[in-house]
Amino acid sequence: METRELRYFVAVAEELHFGRAARRLGIAQPPLSRAVRQLERRLGAVLLERTSRQVALTEAGSVLLREARAALDAVEAAEQRTRRAALAAAGRAGVVLATKAGASGELLARLLDEYAAEPGAVAVDLLLCGVGEQERMLRDGRADVALLHLPFDSTAGFDTEELQTESQVVVVPAGHALAARDQVRMTEVTELPGLPPARWRGRDGTYPDGPGPEVRDQAQLYQLVALGRACCVVPESVRSQLREDLAAVPVPDAPPVTTVIAWPPHSRSRAVAGLVRTAVRLCPS
Repeated sequence: METRELRYFVAVAEELHFGRAARRLGIAQPPLSRAVRQLERRLGAVLLERTSRQVALTEAGSVLLREARAALDAVEAAEQRTRRAALAAAGRAGVVLATKAGASGELLARLLDEYAAEPGAVAVDLLLCGVGEQERMLRDGRADVALLHLPFDSTAGFDTEELQTESQVVVVPAGHALAARDQVRMTEVTELPGLPPARWRGRDGTYPDGPGPEVRDQAQLYQLVALGRACCVVPESVRSQLREDLAAVPVPDAPPVTTVIAWPPHSRSRAVAGLVRTAVRLCPS
């Protein structure tokens, strides 16, 4: 199989629409359809069920989608890491740190300041990304190291060090009745009339079922909460970054969130090792 064919198939499998997939890839629809049919012939398997109204993945298609994503990530990682290795050999490499925008703000600021003061510190390029994106950036080589959050992100295949564990709070409009409470339970959060929990896209690219609005980033989320269209449960450290029109109330029975620093086990980067050492020193267990 060629990487081009895999990219074509992944686009169709994620869009479940040949026209949208073709626009996403920047090609015409007929060659896209031919490429997918050729891939099916080569594998001897039907990957997509097509009707005049819809496109659906078969069981074989679901398997290939999972494997194709992993294969394309591996190819991208090989390219990115090879380029950075060449830069490192030439003495021009920094370290790329990926983290979710708006998360672990105080910890991140302390880490960057402390590391910058270390002898031999290199430039840290910061990638601020959406929910779950930092994990994929680390897997595909766009990042050298990342801050991940358990239980939401997967650390499978990475080396990690735990940095901090914190409780969670529910964010509601400042004028909401819950804002005056000392604490609330998760059952109350999930049953708030007219204020359903917002829904983030999962690692598989889909949104969970539910009445709450689909959100893409923190700015959109907090605007929806301020407008009384949603609530959200987030780590307690986010409280210090909230706008004046929002309030945070502790949710003691929400699962705790653990922030870890993660990196590929095969990394030989001195910069990554130095950044990890600084993080662990800042957050002794």
